[in-house]
Parts: sequence; structure tokens; C-alpha cells
Amino acid sequence: MSHAEEEHEGTRRDFLYYATAGAGAVTAGAAIWPLVNQMNPSADVRALSSIRVDVADVAPGTQLTVKWLGKPVFIRRRTEEEISAAREVELSDLPDDVARNDNLGSVPATDENRSLDEAGEWLVMMGVCTHLGCVPLGDAGDFGGWFCPCHGSHYDTSGRIRKGPAPTNLPVPIAEFVDETTIKLG
Repeated sequence: MSHAEEEHEGTRRDFLYYATAGAGAVTAGAAIWPLVNQMNPSADVRALSSIRVDVADVAPGTQLTVKWLGKPVFIRRRTEEEISAAREVELSDLPDDVARNDNLGSVPATDENRSLDEAGEWLVMMGVCTHLGCVPLGDAGDFGGWFCPCHGSHYDTSGRIRKGPAPTNLPVPIAEFVDETTIKLG
């Protein structure tokens, strides 16, 4: 066998190795893809990842509770008295001084950092107690906000924990006004 024939054989052998490895990789990818794809959220979950809520009929001093991602969300239109009460609270009086507002990141728990609009009229929060996941009652408790009767957590008119076993404030989800009467969650 000549030197040219040896190089030709090596080249053919290399080609067979690469072709076999490539075919194996494509076959493995085709076999694994259905397993990976089934972990993606279903169409009904993707449809609920963002919802629009009409708040035109929410009067000052009342709240609307909607279900989003399987959890209750409190949308409250606060009165001037509720806004004033929330804005008078000193941060040093709060057990949790972080706003827990997904729209802003890690900022102090002032009322301005928890409300949806600059005037403070609209408050949007997840309606799940941060202690053990109960649903607090509105217009209740020692601070005029929400009260969780299961274990006695009291939240103020800005949804901040003030008394009881709950470790953190009620979280504020991603939310924005898309027009004057519609809030988009997610």
C-alpha cells in the first residue's frame, strides 16, 4: 500500500467516525426533545401569566379580589385617610422594612414604594399571608388594613406587616395601568 492510499484510508475512516457521531447526536436530540418540551408550561398556564383587570367600578375605600396564577390578588382603591395613615408610619416601626414590590426591586417599605400610582390611591398585593399562606381579611386588624385570623398577623393600610408571626410584607406583583380603568398583572 502506498503512502497516498494510507492517507485516503485515514480520511475515509475519519469521515465514517464523524458521520456516525453526527447521526448519533441528532438521534439523541430527537429522543430527548419531547422530554424537555413537556416541561414547558401548558397553554392555559401561559394564558393566565398576564391578565387585565377592569377597575372602573371599584369605589374609594373598597377592594376587588381577583385570582391570578392560582392565588388571590387584592386590588384596593384607598381613601385619603388610608393613604395618610400609611404614609405617617415610620420605617423603624415596621418589622419588615423592605417594600417587596416586584415593580421596583429592593427598596424601603414606604407607602410610596408599595402603591401602584404616585397619588397612592391604588394598592395591588398578593392576598396570601406571608406566615403560612392563609388569605387575610380586608378592613380588619389593629391597623385598619388586613388581618389573618388563622395566626393573628396584622397588616396596615399599605399591606405591611405590623404585628403577628408573619415575617414579611404582603408582596406587590408586577402590575401597571394600561389605561385609566385597566390594570395589567404580570
